[in-house]
Amino acid sequence: MTNEKPKRQERKRTSQLSGLQIMFAAILAIGLILGLNFTRLFSAGQPLQQTYNELTTETAQLNKDQADLMRERDYVQSDDYVESWARDEGKMLLPGEHLVIPVGSQNTAEATAEPAAQQASVQTTQPDPPKWQLWWTLFFDSDPPQF
Repeated sequence: MTNEKPKRQERKRTSQLSGLQIMFAAILAIGLILGLNFTRLFSAGQPLQQTYNELTTETAQLNKDQADLMRERDYVQSDDYVESWARDEGKMLLPGEHLVIPVGSQNTAEATAEPAAQQASVQTTQPDPPKWQLWWTLFFDSDPPQF
């Protein structure tokens, strides 16, 4: 027996690297596509998020306004408001109350009016022309005749 080892088929190192490179390139391409898609979705979502934030703020403000208006409506419908309005603006009295109107004293010093300085009448605009001259200008597009 000879010392022969079975011959192994030698694999080409370049073919293994080539397959590995192809697999790496495919994974890299898929990762790149996914990254671009996520970036596009993220950038498309930014204006939507900003609009959402603005609408949320506006909704909160409108809810606060609604609560204030409901409180005011409830107060206006109450007896306290009616009584307050009747006393202040309606000038009404409850039974048994007396209206007191303060009257000024008779010996008040009257204010003396100083004579206003007479101002000379100054006309700053031209006097209006007679109506027939305006109509003449409108119809004939020329100055009216001088009589």
